[in-house]
Order: sequence, then C-alpha cells, then structure tokens
Amino acid sequence: MSTTLYRYLLYAGMAIILGAVVTYLASATGLTGPMLVLGLLLLALGMKGFEHLKGFAYTTVIFAAVSAAMFYPQYFIQVGDFKLSKRIMPLLQVIMFGMGTTMTFNDFIGIVKTPKAVIIGVFCQFLIMPTLGFTIANLFNFPPEIAAGVILIGSSPSGLASNVMALIAKANVALSITITTCATLLAPVMTPLLMKTLAGQFIEIDFWSMVWDITKIIIIPLGIGFIINQYLKKVAEFLKDYLPLISMVGIAFIITIITAAGQAALLNVGGLLIVAVLMHNLGGYILGYSAARLFRMPEQDCRTVAIEVGLQNAGLASGLANQMGKLATVGLAAALFGPIMNITGSVLASWWGRSSDPKSESNEV
Repeated sequence: MSTTLYRYLLYAGMAIILGAVVTYLASATGLTGPMLVLGLLLLALGMKGFEHLKGFAYTTVIFAAVSAAMFYPQYFIQVGDFKLSKRIMPLLQVIMFGMGTTMTFNDFIGIVKTPKAVIIGVFCQFLIMPTLGFTIANLFNFPPEIAAGVILIGSSPSGLASNVMALIAKANVALSITITTCATLLAPVMTPLLMKTLAGQFIEIDFWSMVWDITKIIIIPLGIGFIINQYLKKVAEFLKDYLPLISMVGIAFIITIITAAGQAALLNVGGLLIVAVLMHNLGGYILGYSAARLFRMPEQDCRTVAIEVGLQNAGLASGLANQMGKLATVGLAAALFGPIMNITGSVLASWWGRSSDPKSESNEV
C-alpha cells in the first residue's frame, strides 16, 4: 500500500476514536464500543506504513482487543460451556517453547565472560521490582487480591521483549539475553519466595504449588525448545517462521481474556491501577539504570539493566494468577503492565537509539 493510503487510515482511525469519545460523552454508549475498536484497528493499520510508528502497531491492536473485552466481556469469558481461560496455560507454554528454540549454549557463556554484570542485573531484577511493587501496592491501598497482583508482576522475571528493546537502544544485547535467561531459570524459586514473603499478607500463597506451576509454564517448554534448537536444527528453523506470530496472537488472547474476566474490578480501580502500573514500570527503568550507574557499569550495560528491570514477564504473571483461580483480580496488573511496558519500552529504546553512541559515553565516564 502507498504512504498516502496509510496516512488516510491513520486519519480515519483518529477521527473514529474521537467520534467514540463524543458518543460516550453524549451517553450513546451503544456506538462507543464498536467505534473505539474500529478506530484503534484502523490506527494500527495506518501505523504499519511509517517506520517511526510501526513499532506501536501491535500494542494498538492490543488496546483494540482490550476495548472489545471491556465493552463485550461476555464474548471473551467462555464459548458454550468451555471457559477460554483454560487456554492460557497451553498458550504460555507455546510462547516459552518458542523462546527455548532461540536459546543456545552461548547464552550461558555470558555468565562466565561478564559474571559481575550478570549478577548485578539479576540482583536488581529480583530486588527492585518486587520491593517497588510491594511499596506501590501499600501506597495505593488496593484490595488484597489487586495488591497481590501488583507484587506478582514485580516478582516475575524480565520480559521476552527486553532483548529486542536492548537492540534498539544500542544496549548490550548479549548481556540482555544472559540476564533474561538467568532470571527466567531462577523464577521457579525466586518468584514463589518473593510472593510468599511480600504478598503473603494479602492472599494465601502456596509456595510449592507455585514452584510447580512455574516449572510447567517455563522450565519444561523452555527445555524442550532448547533441546530441539541444539539437536534438531531444521525443525527449529522451520518453527522460527511461525512461533513469533503465534506468540503475538497468544499474548493478545491472554490479555483480552483477563480484561474480560476482570471487567468489574477494572471499572472500580482501573484508573488508579493504570497509574500504579505506570509508576512501577517507569520506576523500574529509573532505579535499574541508577543502580547500574552506582556500580560504575558502562553506559551500554546501564541501559541493559534498566530495560531488564523495567520490562517484566507479564505472561507468566497472568498464568500464575490463572492457576491460583484469581485471574479476574490478581491477573489485572499483569494485563495492564504488558501493553504499558511495550509503549514505554519502545519510546525509551528509540530515544536511546537516536542518542549518542553509548560506547563513547562510557569512555567519557
């Protein structure tokens, strides 16, 4: 399609979204939902035609799906007698399997090459975000299960998008991959331990049940994917053409289901929860970068730690909330954190990517 057509799609999308706002203010809410969803989808299509906007297209589609779930939750909770939430676990396993097919032994060599940087990164990951989540949950005085959800997203390992963001930000991609790998492999112990310690006052946490849930969601599919990548190269190459798309659709599906299940709770605390999640996310970037600076790490590594700390595995948090039977409450923070971190992460990575060379900055320090 030509640039002109993409521009028209952008304009049409913005006009329809504005129309949706007008219908909402005029109490014609029957039109608001369809117009908002259509406007966001057209906006996403228009973004695909512009290099500086295309990175936000997927997140805009997520917002369209979330809007549909908020206005018509009944269509995203169950089909007939089948509850759609039962598909969350297998989808997460497919996503983690996909991550496994990209892993090699080189990802672990980084631990030997730069042990100090990896230890600092993982330490910051499991100290800053859980503590920040606990502080924010208490500060906003959320209901117990919502508060536990804020702590859960903070206690999860770094998100899969962090490696891509590190590349865009001209950060240390090798270090990013190693920190993500280490944090993910430590999650079966660290996440239940942090939840038991910090969220135990809000809800009951079954430590060993959570250990097993994380093992099923992460370790087993990750291990199978890793083995296939090492010993069945042709199969791994074939799967790599399809798994990223399946993962993107799966994440959108999971967020939509959580939003639909938690619609009532979102209407009550949605505004405050968005502010809390944004504070959590931005605080992760700021404190992660500051901590790395405190340890006198190079600029490239400081950017890496900031991204690794600020971006969390919202999918894992959603899966754990579902396994706990509290998807509509504990899972809400994770559902909001995913789209928000994609926007803030893209903006931060793009800004860093356009700034001065981090290697030259490191030489000046």
